[in-house]
Amino acid sequence: MEIIGYLASILAGLSLGMIGGGGSILTVPILVYLFSVSPLNATEYSLFIVGITSLIGVIPLHREKSIDFKMALLFGIPSAMAVIFARKVILPAIPEEIILFNSVIILRRLMIMLFFAIVMIAASLLMIFRKEKVEKNIKSDPQKHLGLIFCEAISVGTISGISGAGGGFLIIPLLTILNKIPMKKAIGTSLLIIGVQSMIGFFAGLSTANPDWNLLLKITTLSVSGFFAGNYLSIKFSAATLKNSFGWFVLCIGIYIILRELLF
Repeated sequence: MEIIGYLASILAGLSLGMIGGGGSILTVPILVYLFSVSPLNATEYSLFIVGITSLIGVIPLHREKSIDFKMALLFGIPSAMAVIFARKVILPAIPEEIILFNSVIILRRLMIMLFFAIVMIAASLLMIFRKEKVEKNIKSDPQKHLGLIFCEAISVGTISGISGAGGGFLIIPLLTILNKIPMKKAIGTSLLIIGVQSMIGFFAGLSTANPDWNLLLKITTLSVSGFFAGNYLSIKFSAATLKNSFGWFVLCIGIYIILRELLF
């Protein structure tokens, strides 16, 4: 299973390189089902893997001037704060077991995986059904939407902190649709936000974790390799085709996680 896991890690990097998001959506299931990492640790590991991959991937995009640093700062600071709050406060507050009516016991592992599956399905539907709009001569003015940006960032950061997902699948639509940022610049800005908030989230929880650095570095190296391969391949396909295909793939994985956790 480890060989399959390493190959899948390259696929996670490919998705980040090709569409600017989705890598963390794959990383947590890879860690849980192919490397037998606990869901809680998998969310921690995912933050590191996706964070490093995104920050390295930002370098060529910065050279192309495809990053809106002002938006990254306005979005990134509250988002990172929300990630820390989720890792330090929300996750530790979730009990190992919750007893519901008729003495039904729900384990924390199940809650985390079901939450992650729901995030995956929501992300897949966004990718499948969201239509790209090419808007010309429209400049974003973050100053006019500070309250909206703050709310967006807090929501994304909280989801990222709990699920271990970088949040690119949410950040990119928010930047392009609500904040009128061109697609290419939105991808670069999203990668910077993902990288910074993921690394902050990882180190925020490092004091209570004992990560397997050997495994982490192996998967991260493969993910970075996949990113650059995906970035190269992205010019061969249209953005719409990539997002639609990956969306259906993520939808299938989300449904699989729910069925596996509830029925097996």
